Amino acid sequence: MTAGDPLGADALRAAALLAWTSSPTRLREDAATESDLVSAGYRDRLLTELAQNAADAAARAGVPGRLRVWLDGARLRVANVGSALDATGLQALSALRVSGKTDPAVGVGRFGVGFTAVLAVAEEIELRSTAGSVLFSASRTRAELDAAGLAAPAVGVPVLRLPWPTDEQPVAGYDTEVVLTLRPEVDGPGLVARLADEAADLLLELPALETIWVDVREFSRSERDLGDGLVEVTVGERTWWQFATAAARWLVPVEGGRVRPVGADVLRAPTRSDEELSLPAILIAQTTLQPDRRRLLPGVTVAHLVEGYADFVAALPVSQRLAMVPVPGFARGEVDAVLRESLLRELTTHRWLAGVTGELLAPTSASVLPGLSEELAELLGEVVPGLLVAELSGPRGAQALSAAGVHRIGLARLAEQLSGIHREPDWWGRLYAALDPLVVDSVAVEELAAIPVPLADGRTVTGPRTVVLGHDLGLDVRGVDWVRLVHPAAADPLLARLGASAAGALEVLTDPALRAAIEDTDYEDAFAATELADAVLSLAATAAGQGTLPGWLGELLLPDSDGALHGADELLLPGAPLAAVLADDAPFATVAADLVERHGAPALTAIGVGWGFTVLRAELPTGPDQDLDDEAAWWATLTDDPEELLAVRDLDLVAEAAWPAALSLLAAEPATRALLADRDGYTAWWLRRHARVDGVPLGALRSPDDRTYEGLLDVLDHPDAAALSGALAADRVDSVATAALLLDRLADPERAPGPAVVIRVHRLLASATASGALDLDALSPPTGVRAMSGAVADPADAVVLDREWFAAAIPLDRLVVGDLADAEALAELLDLPLASEAVQAEVLGAGRVSTWDREPDAVLAHVATGLPLPEGSVVVHERLTVRLSGAVQADVEVPRWVDRDAVAHWNTRGVTPGGR
Repeated sequence: MTAGDPLGADALRAAALLAWTSSPTRLREDAATESDLVSAGYRDRLLTELAQNAADAAARAGVPGRLRVWLDGARLRVANVGSALDATGLQALSALRVSGKTDPAVGVGRFGVGFTAVLAVAEEIELRSTAGSVLFSASRTRAELDAAGLAAPAVGVPVLRLPWPTDEQPVAGYDTEVVLTLRPEVDGPGLVARLADEAADLLLELPALETIWVDVREFSRSERDLGDGLVEVTVGERTWWQFATAAARWLVPVEGGRVRPVGADVLRAPTRSDEELSLPAILIAQTTLQPDRRRLLPGVTVAHLVEGYADFVAALPVSQRLAMVPVPGFARGEVDAVLRESLLRELTTHRWLAGVTGELLAPTSASVLPGLSEELAELLGEVVPGLLVAELSGPRGAQALSAAGVHRIGLARLAEQLSGIHREPDWWGRLYAALDPLVVDSVAVEELAAIPVPLADGRTVTGPRTVVLGHDLGLDVRGVDWVRLVHPAAADPLLARLGASAAGALEVLTDPALRAAIEDTDYEDAFAATELADAVLSLAATAAGQGTLPGWLGELLLPDSDGALHGADELLLPGAPLAAVLADDAPFATVAADLVERHGAPALTAIGVGWGFTVLRAELPTGPDQDLDDEAAWWATLTDDPEELLAVRDLDLVAEAAWPAALSLLAAEPATRALLADRDGYTAWWLRRHARVDGVPLGALRSPDDRTYEGLLDVLDHPDAAALSGALAADRVDSVATAALLLDRLADPERAPGPAVVIRVHRLLASATASGALDLDALSPPTGVRAMSGAVADPADAVVLDREWFAAAIPLDRLVVGDLADAEALAELLDLPLASEAVQAEVLGAGRVSTWDREPDAVLAHVATGLPLPEGSVVVHERLTVRLSGAVQADVEVPRWVDRDAVAHWNTRGVTPGGR
């Protein structure tokens, strides 16, 4: 070495030439080796190899690494700081076989075979250093070979074997500079652009480098400690999260605070190799590669490189951890397959998953409930062991959790795990609300069929399909144990979707199980009776305005003012107006005052405690079994069983003298007032039959505006007479009792009905008889009958009009008139003969034969009376006289007649039909 050749370049060149001269084969070998390295191993690693040298130089010098690349005309210049080129480095560079690296812990190579990458773009290479500079030149190498009489190999001359010392210095501020004179075919700007694309990756791979300048673009790396071993690495506008383990560094790109898994990359050892990977993160590790740094050496193991990866994942935000699990897919090669398998094994056996109770879990001890919400997680944390947090339970993470071996919990399994646990009802209510979004189809409904449900009585049962949701029952329903009533604090709409039936207070109070409970209550067990009563009355307070409660609730045992138990329908409220109209021996007591104070009068009256009269209600009754007075007799009046029976109870307990007040009480309440107008119903029927005002049955009295029986029946003198229409005499004869009453009144000479009323009553009686509505065997023939004259006739003298022409012939005080069509029925009822049978008639005189339409006075008479003009022939008489015999004996002039031979006769004397 000399002052002009501090690195010993001349000696190295002389030695190489000597070796080639001594062995031309060595020349061809060196040329082939260099050609192979350029065309294969280092064909696209120009900046990578120079950056590695720069990183090594900075590391050796202990300074922050800086690398600068720029285009200077046809020359590409690359400068760096750090340890300068020394003689050992030059020897390694020109030998093409060994590196000058002496410390494996510092750097990845130092001017070894990787430097051949420069030959891909240049044949004139200067290596300038503050410790000495050299030149490598293809043209000079050829000249040397010519001078030595050596033929250049076919693949070209080995450029990097012959160095020439130079006096050039690196650019100011840098310790080493490589100057490449680009071959004419190389696109300089394009080359610089490609190098710029590699800068960011190189700053990740080579921590000794902090800054790379490519032309005018600066790439700098900055780091920020995020805690838990996680470091944020930023290069320009790109960010990665880095985690270092004992064997490797892992980096994952980050955008907007969220990781973006890589998916497709290569093993970096530490710079990019050709070993393709499909891992979620960039793997940078020190491992042994083949000389061209493309592939792993055969036999090298890589499984250990993933050790600590689970710690990396655990350091990430909880919601982003699943993104770092390799999803199932084909490996990109043998190395990738080994690493994927090892990485999954690492994740499966180590703790990195967040549990709802705050601990880290390994997948083998973790469970995931798909769709888990924060609310549901809070509730299930102590119920489901190893349950993952909601952030890891969404659909996006399902594939990753499955790949890691996390157990998936279905709704059926959850229902099973909930079985047997004890929690407050409000906890269950919040659980159902949180589960609701997960029940999306019939399958989910079936899976939750066995979920526990807390009841109002303190029990917890299995399955919603056997329970009842009370939507308006109030909060205090602890005594409601005759139905499986869901506790109000747990009553969530989800239970209805899962099969629970919905019921309001009215439905709960009409449940047959309650009736059985009431019937089973022991009079001697006051505590049980009071507990059941309080439960029923708390519901009745709500149900009172929703509809009619069943009558059997009146059997509920309640305490009276002395503490004795009675059925509710045997009790009255304090001050009840009903008490004022009841007979002295009526079996009613007064309900306990404290019960009224606790539950209110409406609840008590709703179940039968009396204030006014109580309405009994029975659905689909089948016979007289409602314990109503004279019920069997009323039932016998029905043709079909009613769909519903509504009847006022206890009418038979009214004091005889109190009926006017009782009727006012009945008319005052809407529920009872409506029954007074139902003539066929039990209430109106009973009142007609048994209630008396001033000793007269209601059925024998009429409403003031009803003139059907005027003169025969008296008007009810009562302010509510209009409301009692169904309980008074009707405008029809609908019973034997009514018929008997009317017959008696018709035979009473003290009564003075008008002719129209008499005829109307006779028609009603005849119609009832003809229709079979009356049992004539139950009626006695009247002692007197009402004739057309208004007088009461002896039945022995009276006849029933059955032919209209007899009306002008028979005296009015002997003639009983109704409807001609029902004359036979009226005669049967009154036990009277028909006029046409009791009286015989003979027309006196011959007359002349004509037709009706030819007789002016006949036509005029019919037009005047509105009667239809008969058709056919008629015998016209100047004076029409008939001789009567039989029950009536007389010669009588009549306006018209029809004789026994059905011959019509007409009187021309101007006597109108029906007249006298």
